[in-house]
Amino acid sequence: MSVGLARTPSEILEAQRLRYSVFADELGARLRTRTPQVDHDIFDPYCEHLVVRDEHAGAVVGTYRILAPAQAVKIGAYYSEGEFDLTRLLHLRPRMVEIGRSCVHPDYRSGATITLLWTGLARYMLQNGYDYLIGCASMSMADGGHAAASVYRRLQAHMAPLEYHVFPRCPLPLDSLNQTLPAAVPPLIKGYLRAGAWVCGDPAWDPDFNTADLPILMPLARLDSRYARHFLG
Repeated sequence: MSVGLARTPSEILEAQRLRYSVFADELGARLRTRTPQVDHDIFDPYCEHLVVRDEHAGAVVGTYRILAPAQAVKIGAYYSEGEFDLTRLLHLRPRMVEIGRSCVHPDYRSGATITLLWTGLARYMLQNGYDYLIGCASMSMADGGHAAASVYRRLQAHMAPLEYHVFPRCPLPLDSLNQTLPAAVPPLIKGYLRAGAWVCGDPAWDPDFNTADLPILMPLARLDSRYARHFLG
């Protein structure tokens, strides 16, 4: 298993096919794509694509999409600005990287694959001198949003200071949902929070993916010491 940035169009295409397989075929997302079986949008040409590859199988088995600050300026926005008003993070933009479209092939959903992806992200941040990671962490809406609302209620101890709060453009209707279910925090979100990330406000509803998306901000200065030793050397 290896991790690194995709270097060729064919390797990027592999990552986009994996994304389609996970998001559309497995999770039922409605993807607006020009090419069958490929997840591609207007942000892809501006992004770098971190991939985990099984060298023996010759296949991309995990991926993150990375949008650097200068590239966000070129396209005019971060992807997450379609879901949230990021005005309060304006001052962080020159040092803020957005990650998204994270997915792993079902046969490789182990701690090892996630560790490789996070190691690749940490290396990218250090090599380029960036200080903040942002992204939308998704929760299933299969039950209409009740589990997502219940998870969010349990995460109040992880909320960012008010000066870092962002605001959903299409809010999850929390007041009309049951927020008392014993719902489990998704493993990826749990990992972010254990590492030191903040939740930056109420979740948004993404109708295309049918998910409730949490705005996540990770200042590298807050990275838990155990994670820092492991990922940052």
